[in-house]
Amino acid sequence: MRAASRQEVPCTGVALVPFQCLRALLSIERWWEAATTGVDGLGKKHEDMATFAARQILDTVAPSNFLWTNPEVLARTRAEWGRNLLRGFTNWTEDLQRMLTGAPPLGLEAYEPGETVAVTPGKVVYRTHLAEIIQYAPATDRVRPEPVVIVPAWIMKYYILDLSPRNSLVKFLTEQGFTVFMISWKNPGAEERNTGFDEYRTAGVLAAIDAASAITGSRKVHAVGYCLGGTLLAIAAAAMARDGDDRLASLSFLAAQTDFTEAGELMLFINETQVRFLEDMMWERGYLTAKQMAGAFQILRSNDLIWSRSVHEYLMGERPQPFDIMAWSKDSTRMPYRMHSEYLRSLFLNNDFTEGRFEVGGRPVLLLDIDRPLFVVGTEKDHIAPWKSVFKFNLLTDCDVTFVLTSGGHNGGILSEPGHPHHHFRISRQAPGEHGGDPDAWFAAQQPHEGSWWPSWTAWLAARSGDSVPPPPLGDRAAGFPALEDAPGRYVLVK
Repeated sequence: MRAASRQEVPCTGVALVPFQCLRALLSIERWWEAATTGVDGLGKKHEDMATFAARQILDTVAPSNFLWTNPEVLARTRAEWGRNLLRGFTNWTEDLQRMLTGAPPLGLEAYEPGETVAVTPGKVVYRTHLAEIIQYAPATDRVRPEPVVIVPAWIMKYYILDLSPRNSLVKFLTEQGFTVFMISWKNPGAEERNTGFDEYRTAGVLAAIDAASAITGSRKVHAVGYCLGGTLLAIAAAAMARDGDDRLASLSFLAAQTDFTEAGELMLFINETQVRFLEDMMWERGYLTAKQMAGAFQILRSNDLIWSRSVHEYLMGERPQPFDIMAWSKDSTRMPYRMHSEYLRSLFLNNDFTEGRFEVGGRPVLLLDIDRPLFVVGTEKDHIAPWKSVFKFNLLTDCDVTFVLTSGGHNGGILSEPGHPHHHFRISRQAPGEHGGDPDAWFAAQQPHEGSWWPSWTAWLAARSGDSVPPPPLGDRAAGFPALEDAPGRYVLVK
């Protein structure tokens, strides 16, 4: 565990921990680092697992987690005559009660899709058994003829990209003169247990492209994939290229991976034993619950998401003000048995797509088949899609690739709206035939730009779009895509 990580939260600052406790902790850390690295006969993955487990143990017993060894908590307790501990106990009992009853955390009910979040105007113009396709209303008098089709991950609800009006990527795109379509995935239940991975491609990605093309009358679309939605989009684009379907004008990938050999610490949870264990858990219900997935992500950032939070809320007696991204993170989704098993084995465990073994329609698809311009975004502090893994688009494709590395994490780096303080990004372009080298060398060679990467992206899209035209209608009944209901639709409301 890095001692520096404790500086991220004021009440766990290293400088405030009593010197003797800090010295003991650092000595233990150094001992565990020596004990778990460079061990003869221990493979890299098992060494990483041992190091990860040791760090979790050390995070648990860090002096900053306890009343008597956290000087800021002691100072607060003296100043308030212990009232902070009474508030903390009240917070703990409230959280325990909500956990036992399944109620959401206090205050998050203020963020309801369609009321305070996911409020960009639009219509559901198509519905399949897995997805609703949302078309957003134009915000300008004229729009680019090529629509933007966004494929979010199915392990999250789509409105991370249409959160609040101030940080909505969808709203920003419409204000820049683009017609935007979004996939809203269904939150699956037991009845979807046999839904396979390829159905997400056909009933989601291809359905959205069909709807966008028919309604706008454009032969070309700009496709965007976020997180695992980007992985799915890459597979769909490779299959389209293989089959001669040239409807994609460009592809944008936001914090998305196609090669999973260096996919970060999440890979520590994915091996044959773990996949079989997950399959056994999913078999009875037919799906993996949102709580089971959330636990793994919390462990990856235990110091921030578990221990620091516990210190703030239960020792300092402070309740953080709820905010939009916190509410969204608690509004998670389930994963169908068959689909989850297929993508864990094929993508995470076997890396079949990058290595040319992944099949669509009974034939393999290759990332190298894609010949569209790419805009690829990685985030500096991503625990889910590490930026060096995302950077491999530069190595594994032969396209015109614009690569952006932005500050922030998996969600915060993507929600980097103009005017957001303290954000920066690096950007470079790689022409076809070139292949990016070492990511560390790339990082050292690129100067950071202050501000948001969003305007650079919309300028890139505009340069690959036609001249502006009058906006299309919201839905087109004659084309088979009538406006069914107002956005955000009904799938996003399913808990």
